[in-house]
Amino acid sequence: MHIQDIFAQHRTTFSFEFFPPKTDEASEELFRTIASLQTLQPSFVSVTYGAGGSTRDRTHDLVVRIQKETRLTAVSHLTCVCHSLDEMTAILDRYAASGIKNVLALGGDPPKNLANYDRMQDAFQYADQLVTFIRGRPNAPDRRGFGVGVAGFPEGHPGCPNRLKEMDFLKRKVDAGADYICTQLFFDNRDFYDFRERCELAGITVPIVAGVMPITSKSGMVRMAELALGAKIPAKLLRAVGRCGDDEAVARVGTHWATEQCRDLLDNGVRGIHFYTLNKSDATRQIYQNLGVADSVALRAG
Repeated sequence: MHIQDIFAQHRTTFSFEFFPPKTDEASEELFRTIASLQTLQPSFVSVTYGAGGSTRDRTHDLVVRIQKETRLTAVSHLTCVCHSLDEMTAILDRYAASGIKNVLALGGDPPKNLANYDRMQDAFQYADQLVTFIRGRPNAPDRRGFGVGVAGFPEGHPGCPNRLKEMDFLKRKVDAGADYICTQLFFDNRDFYDFRERCELAGITVPIVAGVMPITSKSGMVRMAELALGAKIPAKLLRAVGRCGDDEAVARVGTHWATEQCRDLLDNGVRGIHFYTLNKSDATRQIYQNLGVADSVALRAG
């Protein structure tokens, strides 16, 4: 389904994000996890993307398999980094041929093993250029072209310390043809509400989906801060995690915190909630149950 239709049909969207594993065995296990989430009827699922060759191929393969073998709508991440124009064209042509209608367009970062990579080799330097290219593809699987999402950063883009210019850059991506914004994860909803209001002041009117990631372990919390490039973890959450004796207790605290985040977001009219799953469905399922989302899905299905 095209992302425009998804937002037209759902007052609030619920979506999950996964990353491609590094082995065939792990890929099979992840696919089973993703397929099992069909009972929750998420609005869509997305698959992250690395600039490296093997990770890149696994993203493509997983997205195509989701499209062919499940009832889920798949959104594939696509980054500017390490791509020539011919490569971009070939990727989008494959998606079009497979019926994949939606892409999340990102600037991206070079792989760690390519620390001195020259970005000037890339066909596109910035995400707004990639959005323009995607929307202009002549053979898209929908008359409206590909559906396109872009990233937003409630706590500020790590590469742009000037918060005023940051909004100008985000507006440029939207004006290039983005259908929606999916935010980086955050733990304090006040950051999201401020971001949403600044988008409104900048004239950005597309749906804004809030990114939420439940903490499930102390080590995971540290990795989470690294993945999110310095995500701010509130003192109250740190204190609650610090009281936990083991990761089982941490998972309960993290799930409760994320549930309260989502409840508050829903009460304040969020357009969508995007769960960063880290390839595990347990916490997401628990949050669904806590919020009553699973019950409402079952009622709609019946």
